[in-house]
Amino acid sequence: MLPRSRTPWLRRRTAALAAAGAALAGLVTGTLSTAVSHAEDQSACRPDGLYITPGVEVPYCSVYDSAGREKMGDGHQRRVIGYFTGWRTGKDGTPAYLVPDIPWEKVTHLNYAFAHVGPDDKISVGADGPDNPATGMTWPGVPGAEMDPALPYQGHFNLLGKFKKQHPDVKTLISVGGWAETGGYLDEHGKRVDSGGFYKTATNADGSVNQSGIDTFADSAVAFVKKYGFNGVDIDYEYPTSMKDAGNPKDWTLANARRGGLDQGYAALLKTLREKLDRAGAADGRHYLLSVAAPSSGYLLRGMETYRATKYLDYVNVMSYDLHGAWNEFVGPNAALYDDGKDAELAKWGVYTTPQYGGIGYLNGDWAYHYFRGALPPGRINLGLPYYTRGWKNVTGGSNGLWGTAKTTTCPAGSGLTSCGDGAVGIDDLWHDNDDDGKESPAGSNPMWHAKNLEKGIVGDYATRYGFPAGTRLTGSYVRNYDATLTAPWLWNAEKKVFLSTEDEQSVKAKAQYVIDKGLGGTMVWELAGDYGWNAAKGQHEPGSTLTSAMYDAFKAAPAYGARRATTDLPSEALAVDASLVNFPLGDSNYPINPKIHLANNTKTTLPGGAEFQFDYGSSAPGNAKDQSGWGLKVIRSDHNAPDNIGGLKGDYNRVSVKLPASQPLAPGASADLDYVYYLPAATPSNWTVSFGGKTYALAGDLARGTTVVDPGGSTPTPTGSPTATPTGGTCTAAPWDKAAAYNGGVTVSWKAHTWKAKWWTQGEEPGTTGEWGVWQDMGSC
Repeated sequence: MLPRSRTPWLRRRTAALAAAGAALAGLVTGTLSTAVSHAEDQSACRPDGLYITPGVEVPYCSVYDSAGREKMGDGHQRRVIGYFTGWRTGKDGTPAYLVPDIPWEKVTHLNYAFAHVGPDDKISVGADGPDNPATGMTWPGVPGAEMDPALPYQGHFNLLGKFKKQHPDVKTLISVGGWAETGGYLDEHGKRVDSGGFYKTATNADGSVNQSGIDTFADSAVAFVKKYGFNGVDIDYEYPTSMKDAGNPKDWTLANARRGGLDQGYAALLKTLREKLDRAGAADGRHYLLSVAAPSSGYLLRGMETYRATKYLDYVNVMSYDLHGAWNEFVGPNAALYDDGKDAELAKWGVYTTPQYGGIGYLNGDWAYHYFRGALPPGRINLGLPYYTRGWKNVTGGSNGLWGTAKTTTCPAGSGLTSCGDGAVGIDDLWHDNDDDGKESPAGSNPMWHAKNLEKGIVGDYATRYGFPAGTRLTGSYVRNYDATLTAPWLWNAEKKVFLSTEDEQSVKAKAQYVIDKGLGGTMVWELAGDYGWNAAKGQHEPGSTLTSAMYDAFKAAPAYGARRATTDLPSEALAVDASLVNFPLGDSNYPINPKIHLANNTKTTLPGGAEFQFDYGSSAPGNAKDQSGWGLKVIRSDHNAPDNIGGLKGDYNRVSVKLPASQPLAPGASADLDYVYYLPAATPSNWTVSFGGKTYALAGDLARGTTVVDPGGSTPTPTGSPTATPTGGTCTAAPWDKAAAYNGGVTVSWKAHTWKAKWWTQGEEPGTTGEWGVWQDMGSC
């Protein structure tokens, strides 16, 4: 079974200064025009695979070019997304990181962390007031932090708006949730309120979707974006997985009771947000972005089914860090890019020796990228980088600490653990959080500027502001090590037996080259305040932009990112045949991973026995998938054929073939299931085809650019992505739907206060029950 690589209780996001659980934003200016020419073919700008909101002419061309690639301004071929946190205000005397400190010329997107979900299911950054960092706080006398009097709010929101006027190509998103505020929020005193957060808002106590709560949240998020001038919404829900005791221990009681429905609620949340943002964007003449911060741990992803929500997202920010830390005893890199075949945690759980796993180690950025690559074009995936350390003390074994162990039974109060890693403390844990008893949570968590000072043997003048006495000296030497296979640096103090996993220019440049070579959309950084620069006058490292500049320099001459999901040619004609994975066992029961492939024929043509379906699944899982239904499912191509993934997976996909049994043709409106088995997490299968009668078709559900939905029986083709006019509402004028009547393609009816348009001939199929790829297209309320 997969080890429980649980994201820690002491995440980098739970700062003591998150006094208001605040968030902030900037103005939507520049790249998002306020008026989009309706002469443009908006569907030509839609990214490959992005969900199409029914009945809405989405102004994709305000953000994307005619190849479906995001427009980010001169010198920005790839994204550099930085999280900017609301709590490093400097009000407690520790170093501030404010909007003027952001390297605006070097970033493309800024995510403000965090807003939260309030008890009323609405987005919130806390009550307005002079102590609210997002909307009320000011910084008199700080150069660049003068408020813009043209804006009706103060705080970080004001400064982001002010600086966006100077840098109109930079987009801002409001990030909602985070480790501390997924299942609750931090009030104005910094105390957590266990309100339920995303767990309650998206999923009812019985595990069903809470559509009412979702609608309330989505409506409030759209209004929030418009009020404060954001370019979109970023959801950091940690975590909608069926794996027991995942996420913040404070949320376990609430979340564990809902585990069976969390993924379904998550998908419904993102679908609703996508549709409401699209409708707002159509009215405003600009496309609003929707993204998520996604886990990279194979343990968590196994319980998130196939991450079916990817189709609703402009892009995914992969949290390809927190892969090792003091929540357990295994000493390793925070954010290795590749596996080296020696990961002590994976070795303990038999990952390298269990044949079904194919020798694939999955606690690294390359594996996480290939997981999402199974469902997305490379350009809709961003690789996460940490600007902070993780570390242990009292390390034994390993090579200069690497793959050693450091175990203790003295775990932080509130962690839910009885055995954990012996985390580094004191001067080796500058950015620590406090546990439930108000004591330091040992984690070895430091901004990279402090780690660089440790490497040079420097105790910076800021140490006193973190509670260290003047004249504090370091014990031992912090020697930098680097493993080229892992693409991971670390500091090793042999005298103290302290291991600190770091990030520096060598590793960041290597990861930037990986992004370029693989065609990824770019990088995401948690968090900008950890970057470093050298202050020659003081002889110390301080907050700066060295690593962000290294990424910008690498990307500015890079070729365009990969905008196409398939690696082979697909048919231009698609059928309305739905293929989905359903009925996943929950949590630890989901091994081997064993859902059902559900095939539903929404055409008016029978698919004959022997019709062949093919699809791709990502190489994050080995090429040994099979079925238990006797349909003869087999892997016909594996892009990665190596016996392991040391140094990276060699290709993107495994291609599968399966045929309808000769005795089981699929009639119009009928469906069929087959038991499907695979052994490591893989995202939603993609690049589907079905072949029969001497012809091969794509499937409409892939949302591939340029495909046309047809019916072999001969109905009017519907180009994928061709929008219809945005409905204006009002009285239903079309005739009511009649169950006994037959309708040709293009006919409209009214039913349950909505207007519906038939895509092809139909009879007896009730509007609203046929799904997004079924015969009836929802044209909006009337």
